[in-house]
Order: sequence, then C-alpha cells, then structure tokens
Amino acid sequence: MFTGIVQGTAEAVSILEKKDFRTHTIRMPEDQLSGLEPGASVAHNGCCLTVVSMEDDLVSFDLMQETLRITNLGELVTGDRVNFERAAKFGDEIGGHQMSGHIICTAEVTRVIDSENNRQVWFRMPSDLMKYVFTKGYIGIDGISLTIGDVDNDEFNVNLIPETLTRTNMSARQQGDRVNIEIDPQTQAIVDTVERVLNNRNK
Repeated sequence: MFTGIVQGTAEAVSILEKKDFRTHTIRMPEDQLSGLEPGASVAHNGCCLTVVSMEDDLVSFDLMQETLRITNLGELVTGDRVNFERAAKFGDEIGGHQMSGHIICTAEVTRVIDSENNRQVWFRMPSDLMKYVFTKGYIGIDGISLTIGDVDNDEFNVNLIPETLTRTNMSARQQGDRVNIEIDPQTQAIVDTVERVLNNRNK
C-alpha cells in the first residue's frame, strides 16, 4: 500500500533491455535506504515494483511486459527521474489517499499553465475511464495523490503547489508527456456498483 505522498525523485542510471522485459536501476537517496532489501516494494511513478538487487545506493527492479505496456516506465531512458515512494507501514500517516500502485492507464499532458507559485496541468484520459473522474475527487498521477480540479469531456486538470513541484517530477512535465494514472479505488467501486445496479434494473 502507498499513500501518494512522494518521497522524492530518483535518477535512472542504467536500463537493461530484453525481449518484452527490462531491468532498470535507480540511485536512491541515502536517507531512503534504511531497511530496504530485495523483495521490498517501491512505487516508481506510482507503479508498484519489487526490489530485485541492491549495490550500495543502486537499486534494481524488473519490469514485465504488462508493466511496460500499461505504464510510462517503458519510455524511461538513462538520466530520467522517477517519483518514488516506499511502501507504507501500518501506523504510518496517510497524508494523501490510499493507493495500491496498480496503474490503470496513462494520460497525455495536453496543457501546462504556469502562474506565480502555481502550475495547472491538463490531462487527456481514455474516455471510458472518465466516469471515475470527478471535480474534487482523488486521483493518482505518477504516484502523486492529487485533487481533481476541472473536468471537461475527456480532459481534467490538477493544480500544483510549489512543494509538489519541488518534490516530484511534475515540474518537468510538458505537453505531450504521458503520466501514469491510478483511479481512487473507492470511487471506482462506487461507480461500478451503481452502474451494475442500474443495468440490472433495466433488464
């Protein structure tokens, strides 16, 4: 389980490509290494990955074909930075909202509007998933727990404060970039349940 409170960004220092498979290695900040060992879960841009090996501050993760297909991690190149969050422990403060690290799709950045101390970013998502996107609802974007702003057909926006821009890779996002999306599971459960009940009534 994750909270959507990104702990920082880490640089991808090597990428080993195989057929429908890759291993990438990131350089973790030293203050995030305590207790980290093979088998532990770390979210990269919101996607839950498992540590497979460690050498000092270099931590490696395997990415399967489905992960490469669904997420933006298959687009990473050496030198890119990913948002990371180590798995939450029971008793930790849930500062964002509960997240699983299971990415449902990617969304395209369509507009970036900068103003003093703020950044508004618009995203386009697959239209069949927009039923889960509500103004003031929660959404996970590249592992960041964010509140949805405006919704317009198949697009929505979020508003980012300086702390979020400093702590995450959202300050570098530009039009055309793809970001990982995790829908709030409670919202998804409610929408799917209501939809199923209404469909049954109409039979």
